[in-house]
This record gives sequence, structure tokens and C-alpha cells, in this order.
Amino acid sequence: MIKRMWRKLKTPSKVALGSLLIVGFFAGVIFWGGFNTAMEATNNEQFCISCHEMRDNVFQEYKQTVHYSNRTGVRATCPDCHVPKEWVHKIVRKIKASNEIYHKLLGTIDTPEKFEAKRMKLAQNVWREMKSTDSRECRNCHNFEYMDYGEQESRAVAAHEAGLTGGQTCIDCHKGIAHSLPKGYGEGQIDHGK
Repeated sequence: MIKRMWRKLKTPSKVALGSLLIVGFFAGVIFWGGFNTAMEATNNEQFCISCHEMRDNVFQEYKQTVHYSNRTGVRATCPDCHVPKEWVHKIVRKIKASNEIYHKLLGTIDTPEKFEAKRMKLAQNVWREMKSTDSRECRNCHNFEYMDYGEQESRAVAAHEAGLTGGQTCIDCHKGIAHSLPKGYGEGQIDHGK
């Protein structure tokens, strides 16, 4: 009797396997749908500025820039610049964001004074990431090949051509284009981003 039961357990019926596959399929669909819903819910400007650290600091600066309001009416939002569009890169960025949640809980930058004290380090982290991806998120909207050099000032044309031939990427020159530069940054340097 025990041997027969053991044999049935060792060799599950086709009905049991089919049921298991169907349940597994629907569980996967529910998990995937929930996962993607959570990904998209955390990938918009309203979510980004839902914490006062971002709303009261960098968002206020961004509202004064050409990325927020311009003659064309095209607006780049927080995720446009800080979250990759490609799924794999987006997942990596979301995993890295868990560190930001950790520091939110710690209150690392929960006052303007704490934020300013960490601004240089935070900016350098973003600049390093952008440099490592060849300013991938900038290139979602800006592309050297599509630039109309006839519409740019001669100084901008020269800088873009030098950047192209010199292996530079957008963030090498355009630091401070959407947020204030940290105090002490670039003293004695020219920043082409302003």
C-alpha cells in the first residue's frame, strides 16, 4: 500500500501536472502585472516629488530651467533624465534606488542644511552614472546627429564638435543644466551648461 502511494507521488498524473502548469502560469501573470504596475507607479514625476527632500530642493530648482518650461512646450520630467527607458537598465536603476529609500528612512537629507551638505556627493553620483552610460538618458531627446548647427551659436557649435571628436558625453559640459551646481563646484572653470 505504501509503495503504491509512493509510486503515485513520484509519478504525478497528467491532470496534476496540467493543473500545476495552469496555476503557475496565472500566478506568473499576476506577479508580472503587479511588478510592472509597481514599476510604472514609481516612474513618474508625482512619485519623485512625493518626498519633501526632492519637492523642496531639486524640484524647485528644476522648475526654473529650460527642461521644465521652454518655447517648444516639451518638458523633461524627473524619470526622463534619471530612469532609463530600456527595461533591463530600468530594473538596475530601480534596484539602485533602494539605497535612496534607505537614506530616506535614515533622514540623511531631510533638512535643507543636510541636503546642501550632501549636494556635491549626490551630484557626483549622478554625474558618474551619466558618464558611465554615455549620457544615455540625455540622448533620448538630444542627439548630435539631429542637431541643426546652423541654429546654434558659434561657441555651441565649436563645443559640440570638440565634444564629438574628443569622446566627451553630454554631462561633461552640461552639469547644472537642470539643477543648481554644488557650492564650490567649478571655481575657476567655465561650465558650458549654463
